[in-house]
Amino acid sequence: QVQLVESGGGLVQAGGSLRLSCAASGRTFSSYVVGWFRQAPGKERELVAATSWSGGSAYYADSVKGRFTISRDNAKNTVYLQMNSLKPEDTAVYYCAARYGSSWYANPHQYDSWGQGTQVTVSS
Repeated sequence: QVQLVESGGGLVQAGGSLRLSCAASGRTFSSYVVGWFRQAPGKERELVAATSWSGGSAYYADSVKGRFTISRDNAKNTVYLQMNSLKPEDTAVYYCAARYGSSWYANPHQYDSWGQGTQVTVSS
């Protein structure tokens, strides 16, 4: 397993931006997919973006497409989620998760490692 630590959450007004970071340690990451999930109160955990460490391809949920960008810095073993044009409905705890392999899945149970989560609150 890999160890994941998120940072960068906070309180922002609607229309603002935040950048989340997910720092990984413990294993080599060239064969891991990393996803950003979020969970709002009373809702299921949902995949919002995912990327492979080596392939350069990415997935975005329709609700964030065009506003969020996932990127990685392999030298720093860190994956980022740049969130622009934030909306109140983006308010949630955001988690990064990793799974071995080259495919991402929306089912959170497919991921082996999780960070502790970081709160993002968007005020209207």
